[in-house]
Amino acid sequence: MLLTIAIILLALWAVGLLTGYTLGGLVHVLIVIAIVAVIYRLISGRRIA
Repeated sequence: MLLTIAIILLALWAVGLLTGYTLGGLVHVLIVIAIVAVIYRLISGRRIA
């Protein structure tokens, strides 16, 4: 489930980059959250199914 959330956040970040600066810093917050989620999953030792 954590991986799914990370993928959704990455997709929203990409859409935010394509649409320009309408959301301001929010798109960068989304990418940081997605990266943290992926790193947490890797550190926790769970296998990606």
